[in-house]
Amino acid sequence: MTTEHTDTAQKPGYRYIGKDRKRVEDPRLLVGRGGYIADLKLPGMLHAAILRSPVPHAWIRSVDATEALKLPGVVAVLTGEDCKAKMNPCMNFGPATIAQYPLAVDKVRYVGEAVAAVVAESRYLAEDGVDLLEVDYEDLPPVTDPMAAMEPESAVLHEEHGSNIGCERTFEFGDVNAAFAGADLVVEDTLHWGRSAGMPMETAGAVAQPGFNGVLEIYCNSLNFSYFAFLIAGALRVPSNKLTMKPVPAGGSFGSKLAAHKVPTLAGFLALRVGRPVSYVEDRIDHIVNSDHHGCDRFYEARMGFRADGTIVGLDIDVVDDYGAYMQFGVGHHGNAFSQVVGPYRFRDVRYRLRAVLTDKCQQGAYRGFGSEVHNWVLERLVDSGAARLGLAPEEIRRRNFIQPDQFPYTIPGGNVYDSGDYPAVLDKALSMIDLDRWRAEQKRLWAQEGRCIGIGLATTQERSVFSSTEFWSLVEKPVLPVTSSPESATVTIDPTGQFQLLLHCQSMWGNSPETVGATVLAEEFGIPPESVNVRYADSAHALPSTGPGGSRYTVMVAGAIRGASRKLRKKLIHIAAHTLDVAAEDLELVDARVQVRDAPETGLTLAELAGTAYFFALSLPEGMTSGLEESYTYDHPYTTLPAPDGSDFGVFYPIMGHACHIAVLEIDPDTGIPSFLDYVAVHDAGTIVNPKSLGGHVTGGATQGIGTTLYEELAYDGDGQFLSSTFRDYLIPTAGEVPPFRIGHVETPSPFTEYGIKGGGEGGRMVAPAAVSAAIDDALREYGMRVRQLPVKPSDIVAAIRAGTVRA
Repeated sequence: MTTEHTDTAQKPGYRYIGKDRKRVEDPRLLVGRGGYIADLKLPGMLHAAILRSPVPHAWIRSVDATEALKLPGVVAVLTGEDCKAKMNPCMNFGPATIAQYPLAVDKVRYVGEAVAAVVAESRYLAEDGVDLLEVDYEDLPPVTDPMAAMEPESAVLHEEHGSNIGCERTFEFGDVNAAFAGADLVVEDTLHWGRSAGMPMETAGAVAQPGFNGVLEIYCNSLNFSYFAFLIAGALRVPSNKLTMKPVPAGGSFGSKLAAHKVPTLAGFLALRVGRPVSYVEDRIDHIVNSDHHGCDRFYEARMGFRADGTIVGLDIDVVDDYGAYMQFGVGHHGNAFSQVVGPYRFRDVRYRLRAVLTDKCQQGAYRGFGSEVHNWVLERLVDSGAARLGLAPEEIRRRNFIQPDQFPYTIPGGNVYDSGDYPAVLDKALSMIDLDRWRAEQKRLWAQEGRCIGIGLATTQERSVFSSTEFWSLVEKPVLPVTSSPESATVTIDPTGQFQLLLHCQSMWGNSPETVGATVLAEEFGIPPESVNVRYADSAHALPSTGPGGSRYTVMVAGAIRGASRKLRKKLIHIAAHTLDVAAEDLELVDARVQVRDAPETGLTLAELAGTAYFFALSLPEGMTSGLEESYTYDHPYTTLPAPDGSDFGVFYPIMGHACHIAVLEIDPDTGIPSFLDYVAVHDAGTIVNPKSLGGHVTGGATQGIGTTLYEELAYDGDGQFLSSTFRDYLIPTAGEVPPFRIGHVETPSPFTEYGIKGGGEGGRMVAPAAVSAAIDDALREYGMRVRQLPVKPSDIVAAIRAGTVRA
């Protein structure tokens, strides 16, 4: 797999922003000095291993730890009963009637759920201790089919909740019945998006130790601690000022570590119980079966109405979402979908019925796209269906429905606002890169002459970025809290010699290039080499308000925070220089790490000279100025509004809107059903690009994961609730051999609301690849009547469709 970039344009007026730059994180990673949580060793540290449930649904009658505790080196065995007695339930944004602890209490609700923890002198001994535990289960009927789970006669997962429907709501904006009554064409489809998940190179892990003054310290490679630490403290019954969470580098997240709270909560609980440091790091099976971060698993009945000219008039969604055994985020995944419910199109009438169902499976969490990628796949499936029925080319029906550049800012049904965009330009760029006419001619020739099945799939997507009032809140009928906010902070220090330190206030060491972004912004603001910046991370005891990566927000928000702190520092530097040079501050400018007189640039002071004055010569500073050069800034969301009091809209909650168009060309082997890519073009608009190389990496990684979701990856359960894909032998992740060489292009429409005009770009690749690849498969096998309705679409599905189409012919 290779990736080709085109037109990474240099920004006028910017020296570093917009230029291809190597990541400043890479040197330490390339020489193996990035670090993993499992590398962390503390004196006297113990290790934990987990007993996982082998059954999907059962009462826990007893846990017998007698033999395990006899094993030399085993220090303790703890169960859900210990959790229930000595801690509070874990953080929960779902129904209050569904409590969850890091170890199952009273009953297990899916295969792999943690039942007991063994703490021992080594991980090997802890695993041996797990093997000696005896659990008496009283089996209950497994609940695996979400449709059957909603029936009154179904077994219930949570008796306190009373049913297996976690949430049921219907939202309607406009007059959907009238829109469909007036439509010339209504297309309908039954669609299923199967569950897959982010598979970071390093699983979630934590090391906890009781520290000085009764402070519990938790080293953690997951969780945006500055956002969620107080909730961990609450679960552990520890005052929030007695819990310090320390960030540790991690190999990847893809959303899955955004709020991976149970691992650090469990490690902290175990450390408090045994009074010694405890390490708990998920093994790969733990992570796959019990990560709390399976992706969406949705069943749709969907309709879209059209006029005869291809104009979309309305959308009607009825979705059943299989959330698994718990609902830690409530139905926030659908809030994401609502932030871009009409995609890039202009229609106004939308109905959305949601039923969130509880089953005996691992619960959902965040995964790149966080629910909006599923909605986009459904939307684009319907648009393609309408185009086919109306005899319109895929690009033409989209062009006829796009929101136009002069219509921004654009308010969509539900109240969210799209800030800016030029969707026709993105489409035109993609078409110019793919040479569609040549491929369509080749498609016809190869079918006619050689019977080869070539398909071309085109899809577009919105990429919402920078959430505000959270998507967790928007769909809750009776929220218990006001609308939350999601700030980001940065601290910039210039030391006495003029060197820069940047302190970030969240856990962002997940591979999304925070140090490269931070160094680039500081370089832009002060004219210093980006490589000279040293980036550090605060722990929760020192952190300012920050939310961290998630929802394609971090580059936008941290750039705003760094620029805010930089402005304060620039102002102080200029006032020191004005006082020193006896020049009016208005006559000075900061250029290339030097404050100089505008019309006499030979007169000025370097940052090192100014820093020396700031730190060592207070008597030479302007009156009232304090020593030192350090400023912090907390950047709040640049544009958001409250929801309407009567619930008629959600307010502006996800307005910084990117856009993308992917075109996939592939060939299907009709004998094996295996697709192979012949070309793949991805054009994205993420506003002002900070670093094309990093953005290209996001697009490549996201599109690769989208292809995995479409063709390979499946977290499968059988009808009895047994998990079928607990290793990478069964959970198939595409390798470089299965992924095409992406050709990536960019269009830039800067956001009017963010610093530099940056938009988010972390999720876009996965948002659109499934729709493009699905369309390409349909196109390749149109002679056989192929229609992708379920993901992943497997070779066996494709072969079956070909055989059925052959019989019909």
